[in-house]
Amino acid sequence: MTNLFYQTKSPRPTLDRAEGIYMWDTDGKRYIDGSSGAMVSNIGHSNPAVLDAMRAQMDKSTFGYRLHFQTESSEKLAAKTAALAPEGLNKVFFVSGGSEAVESTLKMARQYALTQGQSQRFKVISRYPSYHGCTLGALAITGYAPMTAPFDPMMMRMPKVPAPRAYLDGLDPTDLATGHHYADMLEARILEEGPDTVLAFIVEPVGGASTGALVPPAGYMQRIREICTRYGILLIHDEVMTGGGRTGRFFGAEHWEVTPDLISLSKGFGGGYVPLGAMIARDDIVEAVMGAGGFIHGFTYAGNPLACAAGCAVLDQITEHDLIGNAARMGDALAERLRGLMQRYPLIGDVRGKGLLMAFELMADRATKAPLPANLNAHARLVDIAYDNGLIIYSRRTRGGTSGDHFLVCPPMIVDAAQLDDLTDRLDRSLASYMAEIPQFSGAA
Repeated sequence: MTNLFYQTKSPRPTLDRAEGIYMWDTDGKRYIDGSSGAMVSNIGHSNPAVLDAMRAQMDKSTFGYRLHFQTESSEKLAAKTAALAPEGLNKVFFVSGGSEAVESTLKMARQYALTQGQSQRFKVISRYPSYHGCTLGALAITGYAPMTAPFDPMMMRMPKVPAPRAYLDGLDPTDLATGHHYADMLEARILEEGPDTVLAFIVEPVGGASTGALVPPAGYMQRIREICTRYGILLIHDEVMTGGGRTGRFFGAEHWEVTPDLISLSKGFGGGYVPLGAMIARDDIVEAVMGAGGFIHGFTYAGNPLACAAGCAVLDQITEHDLIGNAARMGDALAERLRGLMQRYPLIGDVRGKGLLMAFELMADRATKAPLPANLNAHARLVDIAYDNGLIIYSRRTRGGTSGDHFLVCPPMIVDAAQLDDLTDRLDRSLASYMAEIPQFSGAA
């Protein structure tokens, strides 16, 4: 019996302790955290330097309301964050999580438009599928039917454009024409909506839970920047999952040398030690909003000194131990291992990602890209089998949440080659067990 409830009734073991890339339940069984929780524990569990920094801050203060005090740790973290951000984005607003970070970017964008005499701008275009958070504002720009449909009457529906899933559409992701093809859908939608009504376009540089580490085709990121600039539309990068170094750069968008106007950041930013996130904004945007009376938005725990002290220590670990470089190197090694599994298991239809944000997608037929039957619930079943094998992976449905099954494999950025071998072996055994349960593949493992 428990008084807790979450999304489902799926039973899970009780956590006893965690260290590095491993977690133990109360029965003593060890698991590889192959997804860093929900792509959060970027520097691994129980890092001594982070725990020491938290203890030191606890000895001084654990809370100081942002409207009553400035705090040393929040100022320090803001400076560190701005130093890592693209040029011209030097203003930081702290929150407690990804949904709050996204919500903050939407409200900042709207308030900036008002300062510019553009009250008619309110539409935020996003992609389908996509996931940007669970608050009603973030859900309104999310394209994932099972999560949004129950709340449609409570939200203002926002316009969507197709995500650039070149692999499903049979297009060459390395061809500039492919990237421009998908980006031009954004321009067409802007013209359809009326450019003067569009406030912003929000995009994950590398796809997260809704598209499974989708890497945009060549030219896409640059083209959408050009389009947004042309029509005076703010470009928001949702780096909640990609920020913090997981893709092999601190921000995922750095792979394409594109600068947004606003950034949302969380998950690996706090590394799982505390609830922590941030909005990073262009200087002139913040100056305009503050000059017009201030930012009409905020959260009680924004800039919490304990959270910011932990965040500083997390960033120090990332930079001092070259964890971004390790994510790039180990990401290449992980991609090679996943492609090796794809050669052995015909139900793996695609392997994709950057750095240690990797995913593979199951399909009934690689040639036609047909998904496995939805009633097989592959996204849940393979996760359960992996649990039995001491491996934690993260799954979602790829095609709008109703069909398709992808699995994110995203171990902490401290992972080494031997640990990747162990992870791959456990995934190998899990895939073999799952294939044996599917009649059309049962003899192919």
